[in-house]
Amino acid sequence: MSAPLTNPRPGLRVRPVRRAGGLRATALGTALAALLVPALSACGSDTSSATGNATLKWASSYFPAHWDPVVSGSGAQFRQLALVYASLTRTDDEGKAVPDLAESWEYNDKGDRITFKLRPGQKFSDGEPIDAAAVKAAIERAQKQKNSALFGDLTSIGKVEANGLEATLNLTQVDYQIPQLLGQRVLQIASPKAAENPKKLDQNPVGAGPFVVEQLVPGTKAVLKKNPDYWDAENIHIDNVELVSAPDASTVVSGLRTGVYNFADIDPSQADAAKKAGLDVFVQPGFNAANLSLNVNKAPFDNDKVVEAVRHAVNREEFVQKLTFGYGEATDQPFPKGYVAYDPKSENAYPYDPAKAKKLLAEAGHKPGDLKLNLVIPSEDPQAEIVQSQLAAVGITVTIKIDKNWATPFFAKDLTFSLYGTTGRDSAAQTLTAHFGPNGPLNLSTPYEPAGFEEAVAKVRQTPLDSPDYAETLQAATRTGLQSKALVFTYASPNLFAKTKSVSALPKNPGHIDWTGVKVSGAN
Repeated sequence: MSAPLTNPRPGLRVRPVRRAGGLRATALGTALAALLVPALSACGSDTSSATGNATLKWASSYFPAHWDPVVSGSGAQFRQLALVYASLTRTDDEGKAVPDLAESWEYNDKGDRITFKLRPGQKFSDGEPIDAAAVKAAIERAQKQKNSALFGDLTSIGKVEANGLEATLNLTQVDYQIPQLLGQRVLQIASPKAAENPKKLDQNPVGAGPFVVEQLVPGTKAVLKKNPDYWDAENIHIDNVELVSAPDASTVVSGLRTGVYNFADIDPSQADAAKKAGLDVFVQPGFNAANLSLNVNKAPFDNDKVVEAVRHAVNREEFVQKLTFGYGEATDQPFPKGYVAYDPKSENAYPYDPAKAKKLLAEAGHKPGDLKLNLVIPSEDPQAEIVQSQLAAVGITVTIKIDKNWATPFFAKDLTFSLYGTTGRDSAAQTLTAHFGPNGPLNLSTPYEPAGFEEAVAKVRQTPLDSPDYAETLQAATRTGLQSKALVFTYASPNLFAKTKSVSALPKNPGHIDWTGVKVSGAN
């Protein structure tokens, strides 16, 4: 599941256009589903078709349920939808916002108005022109469509003006995060003509990305071909894509080994088997973070000592070892170490200390075993069993309750105790507000927020991404957000993939799968 960066500029002069390198997001640093392709993909088959075209055969456990990007939102499926859709910006290997459909952008001096200039001569795969009117339609649809999963990400955007190839966004607040925000996670742009019928678009995607869907079997398989009209087509070396919903995790490695697939996202439990089979196994950088979600508006979490006890009862390393087989990492923040938003001053603020947890519970008036909690989750999850065990060790009895309609009470903030995982946002400010803001979708304790949080995030938005004060300002906002009593972060699951030797290395773009420059050779 998913959830979601700014000293004001001096003077009143008009500022130059901020191009790809101008909006520096600060480098991440060094740390930063069941169908087999039929007979034509038989064991040991060539990765090229009979005509010699390079074919990527991707088995994914995140096959999109929806192909309308407004409905699909910014969860893990955005990576698959990015085969079809392009955005105003995209993210490079340092986490920077760089040009995509827009070749440049410029803020006014105040920072409450930004104009994107689109590349000339672009068109969607249905022939419709890619112009400012299409951008305006995409933003307004994401804000207003009843089943939109993106409207909460676009609150900084007011009226959109369209003038030829220039789309001007009038903002509701000073916000230098917009180029980071309007990338592949939040604004994948569909043809406005196709989007007139959102229901049809949902299973017949029409975009301007590197590939075009030729065949789609809902929930099972998509066959795509290279889009010759994609603005960066010369750097797309894959001619065809066969995207299938991954079968049982234990069979994916066999499918890769025999040539049924040549690329797959895999479960950590299968990593060793994939390595032994001679496959390339790698972790793509990301922003994944899991947490315990507490509702401080309900007992027993309305008592600060109980909240603090739960914090100290959590052994993050157990999550890493048992759930990620060592490929993930422990985290007490919604950002990975080395990322500009990660706050070193907040690291390990609540270390694992079960004795202290027991003491705090006693101070709160709870004897061992008398505090009972229901942990409500949408489906079976070994993560829940670890939580149950760790809290039992300090005297809290947890009963795991599965509610297939979990999302309704969670987002209505009716639950007391639950789990959540996020894939983050390219805009760190959006990630912070999603978790800690008074209306944040991942804040189970709405309208609660930590003191000073809104002011801290506003200061981030008001600071240009290339300001020397940006990192310090952003980390201060993270520090303020982490004072929240509503979330206890546990671990970061890996974006783990395996591929055959026939597929070349992928760009290390954090949180994304970028096929630019990737080649598929003619044999496994």
